Amino acid sequence: MVGGALQIAGLLIGGIGVIGTFAVTGMPQWRVSAFIENNIIVFETIWEGLWMHCIRQANIRMQCKVYDSVLALSPDLQASRGLMCAGLVLSFLAFMVAIIGMKCTRCAQSSWQAKGYIMLMAGLLFIFSGAVELVPVCWVANTIISDFYNP
Repeated sequence: MVGGALQIAGLLIGGIGVIGTFAVTGMPQWRVSAFIENNIIVFETIWEGLWMHCIRQANIRMQCKVYDSVLALSPDLQASRGLMCAGLVLSFLAFMVAIIGMKCTRCAQSSWQAKGYIMLMAGLLFIFSGAVELVPVCWVANTIISDFYNP
């Protein structure tokens, strides 16, 4: 009984991870920059994402525009776009495999040992998708930090 509860808890956490992956991929806040003049008030904030960029002026209005071409992105955001799409597919596939391999489902009419191998495969897919998604996030963060300290 404890194993079934742990599987359900793991599936819920995996589902939250899949939803988070979809959210992070679609958000335009991958790179945020602000133009500050002589005063403290930020007049213009620019958000760059994988799919669009947005400009917010003086906290009054925000205008977003989808990129016209993939070539309009910087190289790190281009690679991040591809890696995050691959991570989306892997995490969704891992979630579906986890549903099939759970003890409470009857999708795979096989032995308990086979269901254990299916759950192992789902766990490995979740770990691999997490690693694939971690690479672009760290790469963009490294680019932002190195650009900040570059004179």
